[in-house]
Amino acid sequence: MNKLFRIIWPQKDPQVVRKQYGIPQDIHLKIQLTPEGLVATCEDLPGFITNAKNPQELLEMINDGILEYFDVPKSEADYVYDHLNLEGFGHVYLKRQEQYV
Repeated sequence: MNKLFRIIWPQKDPQVVRKQYGIPQDIHLKIQLTPEGLVATCEDLPGFITNAKNPQELLEMINDGILEYFDVPKSEADYVYDHLNLEGFGHVYLKRQEQYV
């Protein structure tokens, strides 16, 4: 379903989406390891919290949460951040990256 959706409404350039909706270029997250997986919170965005089973899923959930937080319509974007920098542990990158308009 998502592929068909993106054929009709291509992903916009993440930089354009961030600028249009006032989304910061970088966000600083507090990531905690729990028995259920990972939990991310952001002091700069009151009430922002998301969780996932692994780092790849966490990046997807962070994007989903940020887009929801800033009221970005689904037709505009699936992501605004294509990687997660885990200081001292490396990077996590989105597996899928579509062409955007």
